[in-house]
Amino acid sequence: MKKIAFVLLFLGIVSCKKQSVTLRFLNEYTVKDSLLIENTVIGGISGIDYYNNQYYMVVDDAANPRVLVGDISVEKDSIQNITIKNLIKLDTSSQFAKQNLLDLESIFVDKGLINLTSEGSIQLEKDPSIFKVDLEGNFVEETSIPDYFKATSKAKPKHNGVFEGSSKSFDNKGFWVAMEAPLEADGEEPTFHKTQSPVRITYFDNASNKATKQFAYQLEKIDKQAKGDVNLNGVTAILEYKKNHFFVIERIYQSGYGSYGNVVRIFNAKIDRNSTNTLEVQSLKEQEYIPLKKELLLDFSIIQDQLTDKIIDNIEGITFGPILSNGNKSLLLVSDDNFQVYGRQLNQFLLLEIQEN
Repeated sequence: MKKIAFVLLFLGIVSCKKQSVTLRFLNEYTVKDSLLIENTVIGGISGIDYYNNQYYMVVDDAANPRVLVGDISVEKDSIQNITIKNLIKLDTSSQFAKQNLLDLESIFVDKGLINLTSEGSIQLEKDPSIFKVDLEGNFVEETSIPDYFKATSKAKPKHNGVFEGSSKSFDNKGFWVAMEAPLEADGEEPTFHKTQSPVRITYFDNASNKATKQFAYQLEKIDKQAKGDVNLNGVTAILEYKKNHFFVIERIYQSGYGSYGNVVRIFNAKIDRNSTNTLEVQSLKEQEYIPLKKELLLDFSIIQDQLTDKIIDNIEGITFGPILSNGNKSLLLVSDDNFQVYGRQLNQFLLLEIQEN
C-alpha cells in the first residue's frame, strides 16, 4: 500500500508540474523599403502566414488591397534571404469590395482560400469585416460578425482599433480574431496608470461560419514617459500554438520618440476552465468576468541592441517558421513600416526559437 501511495503521489506531482514555454531571439533580416513588385512598393506588411511552402503577407493599403507571396530562406537557424515572387491583387469590382473599405490587417491561408480581416472605417461608418478570397484575389465569402463590432453599434469600437490579428485554430475546426483596442463599452484604452482595458478574442466555427465563443484579454499599461500626443497600446497579432494557448503580440506606440517609439512584447495567453465566455456580453464594464491568464514571454527591449540601429519596429505579423536544427519550432515576425509615412521605419523580419520545457 505504501508503494502504491508513493507512486500515486509521484504521478500527482508530475501531472501538476506546469509545462512552460520560452522564446529565444535568433536573428533579424530587413528588406529595403524601395523595392517594387508590379509597380507597387513592398511594405506595409500587417500579417503573415505559411501555406503550401510559401509565405503569404497582407499589405495594409486600403487604396490598393493586396497580398505578397514569397520565400523566406532559413539556414543554420538564421534568416538568409527573403524573396517576394508574386503579387495577388484583390478584385475590387465585387459587390463586397464596393460596399466595404478594405483596410487589411491580418491573414491566414486554409484549404486553398486566403482569409483576411479588415478594420473598415469606424469614422466613415464602414464595418470591420472577415472574409475569404481565392488565390487569384476573387471574393468568395464573408463571415458574420457580432453586432457590437459594427461601426455604428452602441458599443462604439475605436477607429483603427478593430480586427487586427487572426489565427487558424490549433484543431483546424475554426479560427480566432483579435481586436486591437477595447470597445468603449468594455473599458478604457491603456494609459500610464493601470486600467481595465480588455480586448475581445473571438472564435469563429468553420462549419457555421459564425462566432461561437469569445474571451477577454487584458492589455498592459503604458510605462514610458509621454513625449508626444499619441500614446497607445494594443494587440497586433495572435497565434494559437497549441489548443487554448496563444502567442499574443502587444505593441505600444508613442509619438515623439522617432524611430524608437515602439515597445513590443509577446505574451503567453491561456484559456482555462475559469475563463469567461464573453460572446453574449454587451458591455464588459457592466458585468464581472475572468480574462485569459497571461504571462510575459519576451520584451524586445531586452534584445534591442542586436537589431538594426537598435530599433524594434511596428511588429504586426506572426506565423510558424521552419523546424530548427535542434528540432524545436520557430516563429517568424514581421513589421508594418507604414510605407515610411510617419518617418523612417523598417521592413523588419525576426526569427525566434520556441522552447517548450
